[in-house]
Parts: sequence; structure tokens; C-alpha cells
Amino acid sequence: MLKKICAAVLCFGLAHAALADDLLDTIKSKGVVKIAMEGTYPPFNFKDAKTGALQGFDVDISNAIAAKLGVKPEFVATEWATILAGLQVGKYDLVVSQVTMTEKRALEFDFSVPYTVSFAQIILRKDDKSEYANLDALKGKKVGAGQGSIYAETLGKVGGIDIKAYTSAPLNLQDLVNGRIDAALNDRLLVPYMIKEAKLPLRPSTVLLDNPQKQGIAFHKGSPKLKDALDKALAEIVKDGSYAKISMHWFGVDASK
Repeated sequence: MLKKICAAVLCFGLAHAALADDLLDTIKSKGVVKIAMEGTYPPFNFKDAKTGALQGFDVDISNAIAAKLGVKPEFVATEWATILAGLQVGKYDLVVSQVTMTEKRALEFDFSVPYTVSFAQIILRKDDKSEYANLDALKGKKVGAGQGSIYAETLGKVGGIDIKAYTSAPLNLQDLVNGRIDAALNDRLLVPYMIKEAKLPLRPSTVLLDNPQKQGIAFHKGSPKLKDALDKALAEIVKDGSYAKISMHWFGVDASK
């Protein structure tokens, strides 16, 4: 799906007229693009235990895009609950932190084409033999999700679920391990990494295939040149194989497909 989107961008070219006050001009003049991400959401973005430096899929994608733009990336770790508010007031230029592209968010921010397309997945303890075919089956259960995330919003629409909000995925999943909640809802690309790398006694359960989640790079409205440049950069790293290499490293699958 992502490959088709990016191929269309390359064919279409730069579609918007240049604007003098476009954020791309500011980024180019500074030679630096300031990028915010949560920093507590492995394998997408998290801090190295020894150095404290940000790493992960989002970091590698950001580095590749910055190289295409001809600027240096400057990373900022910000709590998810306030990350979009910070973007709104200009604390940084971009948010590259698995921001799901919803209609509500599109009213406040502009987005690149999707750079990941995934699905929500129910996560259970390894010793829990329960199966939940859909979210309705979780009614009456305590379910963890990221504070202010699309997953918490999705659970809220169901009704009858006791939603526990967390500031980070590791805290959410640790509470699941400890039995404080019955299940968690998160991105299916996260689950294999957390189980393998963090060695958590959890297991992936039902994938909600009826509702694909498209994540894009978010930025302040009114910069069509920046959107064109981001879309073109994403298309190019898909075409030259950089995207697939990064994706395989962190997920073991090509998330562009």
C-alpha cells in the first residue's frame, strides 16, 4: 500500500506552488530540521540504555528523510500526551512518532503521505488462554492503551471497557505482565519486538484487520512545499530500498507492503 502511494507521489511530482513563508524555506535556511518523537515507544523510537541517544525505526526514517532534504536532524523527546500541542506552538518542525492520520488531527495539522500502515492488535499475557475476536468481547475488562493515542480513542468508542491510560508502552505492557490489566491494545508492529527484546511473557492476539492505521509525519498547516518535499523523500527511500532495509531491521518485515 505504501509503495503505491509513494510511487504516485514520484510520478505526480511537486504539485504545489512555492510559498515564501513555507516552513521548508526556514528549515533549509537553518540547515536543521527539529523532529519530535515520544522516545518511549520501542521499536519505533526509544532511548539507548547506555548513551541516552534516541534510536529506532522513526529515528532511522527521520535520518533518511533529512538526508534527502539536505539538512541535519535534531531530535527532541517529548511525552506523547503533549507532543502535538508542542507542534501546534512551534516547538519543533515535525513529529515523527507514529502519529495516526485521523480526520480530527487533519483539521489541525498537515501530514506527509503515510510512512507506515499497520493495524491495532490485542495483547495478552502468555499464560492467559482467553481469546477475544473483537473489541466488543473486551467489554467489562481492564484494557491498557497509550494516553491520548488512537488506541485509547478506539477503545472509548466501543463503550463498556475499563480503559487504563499510560504515558508509555513499556509501562502499559509491564502492568499487563503484572496482572493489573487484562489486555492491551497497540500497534501489531510493536508486539514481536517487545516480546523478543524485552523478554516479556506476553503474546499477540487478535489483529483488528477492519481498521488499518495510517501513520504520517505531522507538521504545522500551511507549508505545501514542505509536504511535497517530505512526500518525495519518502517515495525515494521506498524506491531505493532504504525503507525496506530499515523496516526489516526493526520489525523483520517490510512495513511498506
